[in-house]
Amino acid sequence: MITAKDKTIALGHPSYVWRKGQDRRLGLVLKHIDLDGKRVLDVGCGIGAYLSQFRRFTPRAYGVEVNMARLVQAREKAPRVLQAVAEALPFKDGIFDMVFLHEVLEHVADDAKALGEACRVVRLGGRIVIYAPNRLYPMETHGFYLGQKYIFRLAPLINYLPDPIRRLMVPHARCYLARDLRKLMRGLPVRQVHWSYVYPGFDNISARRPWLATILRRITYALEGTPLRAFGLSHFLVIEKVY
Repeated sequence: MITAKDKTIALGHPSYVWRKGQDRRLGLVLKHIDLDGKRVLDVGCGIGAYLSQFRRFTPRAYGVEVNMARLVQAREKAPRVLQAVAEALPFKDGIFDMVFLHEVLEHVADDAKALGEACRVVRLGGRIVIYAPNRLYPMETHGFYLGQKYIFRLAPLINYLPDPIRRLMVPHARCYLARDLRKLMRGLPVRQVHWSYVYPGFDNISARRPWLATILRRITYALEGTPLRAFGLSHFLVIEKVY
């Protein structure tokens, strides 16, 4: 039997406060997309952290969220938030300039269908932005199960285990290799604009030891310009609808 707690775990934890890590991710988006006056959709918008930032650039920022409690909080930041799942977006074809999928695909029931829906509602020439957890990152960030007990903390090397064992320990969240994301895009009318990896913002460490967070950021952000970027926390992918 799936409990309310299980459902909450499966949905993941949204961005509750705006911190340096989120601000950096927004900055990366802005390098590839001009949001001024554009119609944008934040899928799985949580409590509206990114949605409120998009509204700095455009009044036409929309969100969808499946969890009603989070949706109510998101509407305090942006009025255009609807309750819906990512696999069935309540919008017409081709009406958005950008669709934002921030750490969402790993939590939905059908990630291929969710990405297909994002592609459906974005216009020709519009872009889809994806942040998704990287299987090569050495820490599992979604918590894990030991038997029936759920433990919410960072866990080393779980992502390196064989698929059946990882799914047993982390049944509530996917984690992607590059080939997994390419498989999701197969057959969709899109082209790759940008693909890179981002390391963590170390915001929790910064709250306790700012000096250590500064050192970690300098080291890991430098790694993003080397082959070791492949071990970053998340994939950062920008794709464009071409037909």
